[in-house]
Amino acid sequence: MFILYLIFEYIKNKRYYDVIKYIIENQEENIINSLPKSLNYEQKLYGELLMKVNEEFNLKINELYEAKKENVDFINSWVHEIKTPISACRLVIENSVYKSKEETLSNLEDEIDHIENYVEQALYYSRLDSFSKDYLINEINMHSLIMGVVKKHAKEFIGKKIKIEINDLEFTIDSDKKWLFFILDQILSNSLKYTGSNGLIKISGILNFSGKQLIIEDNGIGIKAEDIQRVFDKGFTGYNGREDFKATGMGLYLSKSLSTKLGHRITIESKPSEFTRVTVHFPKLIDYYRVTS
Repeated sequence: MFILYLIFEYIKNKRYYDVIKYIIENQEENIINSLPKSLNYEQKLYGELLMKVNEEFNLKINELYEAKKENVDFINSWVHEIKTPISACRLVIENSVYKSKEETLSNLEDEIDHIENYVEQALYYSRLDSFSKDYLINEINMHSLIMGVVKKHAKEFIGKKIKIEINDLEFTIDSDKKWLFFILDQILSNSLKYTGSNGLIKISGILNFSGKQLIIEDNGIGIKAEDIQRVFDKGFTGYNGREDFKATGMGLYLSKSLSTKLGHRITIESKPSEFTRVTVHFPKLIDYYRVTS
């Protein structure tokens, strides 16, 4: 009887392992559903473990697929957008015979600034995943940093005759200067884009019990109520962006993503045709280290 039992167990297990061997050798596509029925508790546990691993693997594959799709969408959008200032440069050169040298160079500089902004967006977008390897926290003087950002856009301020008011920025914050400069640059660039001629942009600071705040407010066209909750979504341009064909919908998304990684927070308020107010919140030092750790 013992010998018969061993023979029976051998035949039963051989069939089980023959099926598994066949699946492996023939590279079955749906391996999980092709597995034979478990013969004992141990095999059942291994089967459940395999199903769990397969679920996690499929989840990771889907995440990678979505990330790849987002990257492809961004590249397609970026290539489309950067073609506009390149075409404008060609047009400026073709019409240079009818304009003065100074005007031609000025127009070319404007378009090169647009190209540089698009290139910067692509560069910082590509670094989002490797952010932890490329930042250095230092004490930064807010007034000095803002003056650098404003200086970069001086030509736009002068060209559109936009006034600027800077108040209460004599304080320091802990952050990465390069990344924070880019964040503020994108916010100010948006304000300039949607503020009309002879407009006003106010930049001010607030110190309170919860930390420090930097406020950038303009009296431009504002943001519609249905768009305000989505302005930080990737690629979202909203009503204003659809009216302005130069909008990529990436500036505020990158600003929000980088701010979160730095332990800061961005909020936005707006009223159509009246104002848009973007606030960057810098938590207290103890809260900041708790977030970044």
